[in-house]
Amino acid sequence: MLTVLDALPEGFLSTPARELHRILPGPTLIRLPGRRQPALFVSVLLHGNEDSGWTGLQQVLRECAGRPLPRALTVLVGNVQAAREGLRRLDGQPDFNRVWPGTVEHARTAEAAAMEHAWRLVMEDGLVAAVDLHNNTGLNPHYSVVCRLDQASLHLARLFSRTVVWFRGLAGTQTACFAPHVPAVALECGKPGHEANARACARFISAALELAEFPAHAVREQDIDLYHSVAIVRVRPDVGFTFGEGPAEVSFDPRLDHMNFRELDPGAAWGHSRHPMPLDVRDEADADVAHRYFSTEGGVLRLQRAAMPAMLTLDERVVRQDCLCYLMERVAFERVEQARPGG
Repeated sequence: MLTVLDALPEGFLSTPARELHRILPGPTLIRLPGRRQPALFVSVLLHGNEDSGWTGLQQVLRECAGRPLPRALTVLVGNVQAAREGLRRLDGQPDFNRVWPGTVEHARTAEAAAMEHAWRLVMEDGLVAAVDLHNNTGLNPHYSVVCRLDQASLHLARLFSRTVVWFRGLAGTQTACFAPHVPAVALECGKPGHEANARACARFISAALELAEFPAHAVREQDIDLYHSVAIVRVRPDVGFTFGEGPAEVSFDPRLDHMNFRELDPGAAWGHSRHPMPLDVRDEADADVAHRYFSTEGGVLRLQRAAMPAMLTLDERVVRQDCLCYLMERVAFERVEQARPGG
């Protein structure tokens, strides 16, 4: 299922994400030489509707056309079939960012075999760092996600944004897969289809390719806002929902995504519910913590404790395929100071 190339196919630098199926048969790994080794590994379009990373990558490669890259670059282009339809994934497909080594749910799929093949090749070649480029559908700032608190990963994350989220990771994600071995980050680049977000991706890729080595000094307090993702919030599959007024069991606030990256107090209302607990909320150990974080007293869905949401979305398909949001807490800078020096 995985195609492996050592050069860019014709049309690669000018083809939009929705037309990639014309030049790539499926997930494709492309190894490009550069002045420095080992390579930087970058994955794009693991979700087919998240095109800023793809467009930013094209910008960088066009700028470097005719001259060597500053560092070798290995690119994984993911779900071109979903990109054709402008969707995160097709019905019947697994999520391409849940099928990397470590996945349990999708371990026997062709997609998992393809990503294991890609992972093995990248690890055998050697890499300086792993980067996964994403968009989201709600109102979120640009931010980076790390699975380990090491200084190299934090410095890499800071190349993109001072806002960094520490999340130990879901099984089968690209970042969680590479993080035990090298500095690894996932970048959340705002909404797809916006030129400014593609340019932000391009700036990051260029900076990472130019990086000769990671700084020896620790990240400074004034340079980072670090948050810990403590829970993932999903709507229970048997519960109907809507945003705004409607007959569903849960009516979420139609401006819910305006709460992203806001520190919310206990009692903050998220909507109305006729269900005693419409949400499935899991902590990092996959324990059910719904009643720790939410209540439905009086038919109002409220936060039980202070938290900061991220990735709240009004896209019902995304809510069903992924989640409603993540809940975060601010991390004291002392944890950053204690971070390991290496990856």
